Amino acid sequence: MLLFLIDVARAAQDHAAEAHEGFNPFDAAGWAGTLWTWVIFLAALPLMWKVVMGPITKALEARDEQASKAIAEAEKAREEAGKARSEVESKLAEARAESAKMLADARDRASAVERQIKDEAAAQAARTLADAQVAIAAERDKALTAIREEVVELSMAGARVVLGRNVGAEDDRRLVSEMVGKLKVAKK
Repeated sequence: MLLFLIDVARAAQDHAAEAHEGFNPFDAAGWAGTLWTWVIFLAALPLMWKVVMGPITKALEARDEQASKAIAEAEKAREEAGKARSEVESKLAEARAESAKMLADARDRASAVERQIKDEAAAQAARTLADAQVAIAAERDKALTAIREEVVELSMAGARVVLGRNVGAEDDRRLVSEMVGKLKVAKK
C-alpha cells in the first residue's frame, strides 16, 4: 500500500509540473511534498504499528518476562542454596560433636581396658610371687629335712665312733628327737 501511495504522489508531481498553475497539491517541491509525506506517514502508521511495532513490543515484553522469571528463579536458588548450606553446616557440627563423643568413649574404654590389664597383670604377678614363695618354702623345708637327715646320719656316725658300738633303733630315735628339738629351738 505504501508503494502505491508513493507512485500516486509521483504521478501527481509529474502532472503538476506540466500545469504550472498556483498551489499544486501534487508538487513535491513545495508545501505539498510535506503535506503528502505526513499523509502517507499517518496512513501507514496503523499498519506499521500492527506489523512492526506489535511483534517488537511483544518480543520485548516476553524478554522482560523471561528475565523476571530468571531473576526470581535465581533468587529462589540462592535461598535454597543458603538453606542447604546452613543444613550442611548443622549436620557437619552434629557429626563433629558425635565424633568427639565417640573419641571420648573410645578413650574411656581404652583406659578401662588398660586398668583391667594392669589389674590382671598385678594379680598374676601376686599369684606368681605367692606361688614362688610357696615353692621356695617347700624347697627350703625339703632342704632343711635333707640337712636334718644328714645331720642325724653324721651324728649317728660320730656317736658310733665315740661309743665304739652300734647304736640301736631305740637309741637312734631318742638321739634324733633330741637333735630335732635342739634344731627347732636354735631356729627360733
